[in-house]
Amino acid sequence: METEKIASISLIIISFALGLYAYPMLPESVASHWGLEGEVNGYLPAFWGAFLIPLLSAGLFTLFLVIPIIDPLRANIEGFRADYHRFILVMALFLSLVHIQMLLWNLGTQISFNLTMPILMGGLFLLLGDMLGRVKRNWFIGIRTPWTMSNDIVWEKTHKFGGKAFKAAGILAVVSVILPAYAFIIVIGLVIVAALGASAYSYFAYAELMKSGKKPLRIQKEKSMAE
Repeated sequence: METEKIASISLIIISFALGLYAYPMLPESVASHWGLEGEVNGYLPAFWGAFLIPLLSAGLFTLFLVIPIIDPLRANIEGFRADYHRFILVMALFLSLVHIQMLLWNLGTQISFNLTMPILMGGLFLLLGDMLGRVKRNWFIGIRTPWTMSNDIVWEKTHKFGGKAFKAAGILAVVSVILPAYAFIIVIGLVIVAALGASAYSYFAYAELMKSGKKPLRIQKEKSMAE
């Protein structure tokens, strides 16, 4: 886990260094947002173009470190801590690659985001899908609906289903690169379908459990809270 932390911090530092290096060479307004067909439709001042993503990455990294401390169910996070830190590292890598591509675009090497984002996001979905099956009930990470948060059995069943859904979304997202004109729409659609599908599944899993006569497991204080 310490290795993943060090690697994540290193990626953030590299992103800041690349932004500092590129900043003097960037135009006054840099391309920062691309439309569905890969066309530029948004700009930022050069400073924000160089440092917004590194700042975002640093902010997310800090948030991810704070979550296990402030979550009332933090003891459960210990059950998947290795996956948690691996996800932080992959997220830092994802943002770093997006940052590099954005800098290259504004420095004259224009590689279409419709070619790279399906692959990057597909990889992120695959990792998320693999991780979901091992996520324990908590207040910040995972598929949190009233039904998953009320019952551990519903939580586990929903996350196994959600894991499969996001793995499928990841594979299809990567494949969508063969249709670059529609890739972004496909990727966004896949995320929505996977998320809504898992949320709907949690309700039906809860309803099925109630029909079986089992009462919901109300959230209890974890042992760590009493310590």
